[in-house]
Amino acid sequence: MINVGFYYKVKKGHEQEFESKFKEVLNYLKSNAEGFIDAKLYKSVEDPSEYLIYSVWKDLESFRKFITSEAYKSTVTYGRTIMEGRPTHKVFQEINA
Repeated sequence: MINVGFYYKVKKGHEQEFESKFKEVLNYLKSNAEGFIDAKLYKSVEDPSEYLIYSVWKDLESFRKFITSEAYKSTVTYGRTIMEGRPTHKVFQEINA
């Protein structure tokens, strides 16, 4: 299993729009993305225009397949209209101790 953290800075005034879009994308992923397990949205307590999406995937291959899909590319294109700067993401692998 892997976890991916997506970090976003949203343009002021677009926070509600971003949160609504997250819900749409989450519903899409649950129905259409093989290997997707779950995701949660977090808002910074210091800066309400900063967000973290924490997602869980079955494996790295499932995540890579999603980020090369047309659905992902379409979301990224839309996101550019409401983001400040470029979002970042980090991938972490679960360690079974």
